[in-house]
Amino acid sequence: MTQVNLYEAKTHLSELVERAANGEEIVIAKAGKPRVRLVPVEAARPERRPGRGKGRVHIGPDFDAPLPDDIADAFGARE
Repeated sequence: MTQVNLYEAKTHLSELVERAANGEEIVIAKAGKPRVRLVPVEAARPERRPGRGKGRVHIGPDFDAPLPDDIADAFGARE
């Protein structure tokens, strides 16, 4: 953790922002007392929209058909 005073923070703000964005913890103090902490902003996740994959996936008509006997035996799935 790096602590800097308010005057130094104003003078070197862009450098401190880059250091915080790279994961360093920066605390800004006023009169020797910690006041704020610079932290990186989390990347925003893209908004989810239902149906974006429409037409990209094909499910065959035999999707839920029984497994062939040899595969069912291999997985112990025989009834």
